[in-house]
Amino acid sequence: MSFPGKVVSFIDIGTNSIRTAVVRLNPNYSYSILSRQKQVVRLGENEFLEHRLIPAAMERCVVVCKRFVEMGRAYGAEEFVAVATSATREARNQGELLERLRTEVGIEVKVISGKEEARLIYLGVSSAFHLEDRFGVFIDIGGGSTEVSVGNQSDYVYLDSLKLGAIRLSELFISEGETGPVYPEKYAQMKKSVRGEIVRTVQRVKRYKLELAVGTSGTVINLGEVAARNLNGMQGKDSSLTLAKLKKTIALLCSLDLKERRALPGINPERADIIIGGAAILETLMEEIGLQEVVISERGLLDGMLVDFLSQIEGFPSHQRMSVRERSVLQLGRSCNLDELHAETISRISLEMFDSAKEEGVHGFGAKERELLRYASYLHDIGDFISFSNHHQHSYYIIRNAELLGFDQREIEIMASLARFHRKKSLGRKSSDLEGLDAPAQRVVVALSAFLRIAEALDRSHCALIDHARFINATEDEAVLEVSAKGDCQLELWGAESQGKGFMKAFDRELRIRFKMSTALDEAR
Repeated sequence: MSFPGKVVSFIDIGTNSIRTAVVRLNPNYSYSILSRQKQVVRLGENEFLEHRLIPAAMERCVVVCKRFVEMGRAYGAEEFVAVATSATREARNQGELLERLRTEVGIEVKVISGKEEARLIYLGVSSAFHLEDRFGVFIDIGGGSTEVSVGNQSDYVYLDSLKLGAIRLSELFISEGETGPVYPEKYAQMKKSVRGEIVRTVQRVKRYKLELAVGTSGTVINLGEVAARNLNGMQGKDSSLTLAKLKKTIALLCSLDLKERRALPGINPERADIIIGGAAILETLMEEIGLQEVVISERGLLDGMLVDFLSQIEGFPSHQRMSVRERSVLQLGRSCNLDELHAETISRISLEMFDSAKEEGVHGFGAKERELLRYASYLHDIGDFISFSNHHQHSYYIIRNAELLGFDQREIEIMASLARFHRKKSLGRKSSDLEGLDAPAQRVVVALSAFLRIAEALDRSHCALIDHARFINATEDEAVLEVSAKGDCQLELWGAESQGKGFMKAFDRELRIRFKMSTALDEAR
């Protein structure tokens, strides 16, 4: 299979900084980094008490993203892949920022979960180390959250995201305008707060025999630079940071006021006001896990975005037979004892209706919507794990909160909503039940839920009686669904016919069911 090559721009909108990488994907299945840039914007400034992004921070974010997009286009970028993390994830007014980025900058930004952030960091960092079957722990300290992952060369075994970050912890313990030294009592309080947040994580991480510990992100890198310049007298950087050196570095930082910290050799002046908060997180994690040294890596989320992107393109070394999404959905379904035969049947019928309806001009949705229907139809009954009664509501809760890997929040909300409305109440185009989704996403849910509800009716006995269900001879007024089965399926047909009202709401067409017995040709299709 030939690959024409293209230029892709990746953008990571973090709590403290925005990073971008412009990458040329070459026809010979290699890639070249054309540019990497970073700009401190403090998107999470004064956010974590009320969980609202302040206007000045949003403005800085929009300005920097616009500049990065212009740079990407100058390099010939054909595609932009952008994600937002902790600050945006927790902001009640995230919609305002996302809309500005969409209209003023021209990019669609995915807000990813904490565990998805940890997964991408793992991909980006682990791909630079020769681990084989050995386990390593990867610690990334951001402005609003800290991501911890454990894995070997081939896969992760643990992912976690902690609501601990250099900005968040600093704002909690160091008041605005407080510029003096950080005295031992206050620093001890910071560590105590961290210790309380990491108990479960530490217990999980310590289950594995760790042969490598890696620290990533600007905070860890800058702590290493400060240690190298002030403890060793080096002009460059240390490749690792021991716990003993970290403690000495922290003692030095805490003894200085803000002005003195900014003048300290090796420090990034823009981090001087938050670096002690980040140091408290790193020191406490190292102590509690039992790490005497961390290797410092400059790789992180942005690199993971690239690795993840390449894994979807056949021919690149990162390509795998089963995608992260497939693995994540299958894992969730099996962990909840899903009826796999029924799940696969509903998925098959739903996709056959989706495809044939598209061919007949009933809808204009594409591959992205088809993929979400595929996974949502597979997981639609997962709520049975809790109780059959109202299991559609339980399915919604599980899908929405399981932090499925490889998906952004909007995609997860769409899949969860599809599962929620696969039975009982049908949806209209202006349903108040979908207020949490933007208008395009609401249209997707209304349309795809119609297919899912019909598919569910056609396998109401869970016996997989239906061989095929495809739309034929669609007009502006009606759509004919041809259903074929090997034997009597009258109950299924009645159930499908009862979905006519929901189909009309979704597609402004009457639904008509036509039954025919399966033939050898049908079964071969």
